[in-house]
Amino acid sequence: MSKPVELGSLKVGHNIVIDGEPCRIVELEKSKPGKHGSAKVRLVAIGIFDKVKRTMVGPADSKVEVPIIEKRSGQVVSTGDTVSVMDNETYEIVEVPFPDEEKLAASLEPGASVEYWKIMGRYMIVNVKSS
Repeated sequence: MSKPVELGSLKVGHNIVIDGEPCRIVELEKSKPGKHGSAKVRLVAIGIFDKVKRTMVGPADSKVEVPIIEKRSGQVVSTGDTVSVMDNETYEIVEVPFPDEEKLAASLEPGASVEYWKIMGRYMIVNVKSS
């Protein structure tokens, strides 16, 4: 899920959808409106899931999509190629890809409490809560 927002209202650290991929903005430059045109926004963003750098240039008043991030907590049921996480509220089990971050991956074990994000129908583990 995503919602439309004006390009000129975004800041560094915000999220944006570029080429159908949710990204976090790392650089942003706004130019002033000129004699013959509107203000332009140039931004560089890195993909949340694939870590690919993407750039975008557009008028500040144009609409862009911003992903809606659902921050949820759950408990690890099993690990393997993916991590099975049972949601603490709905009790549904979701398959989450194994995280790339070594510190995070090392602390994943059955019974561990985790915080995971659901972004545009995809999941990622962001934190292991200490018990």
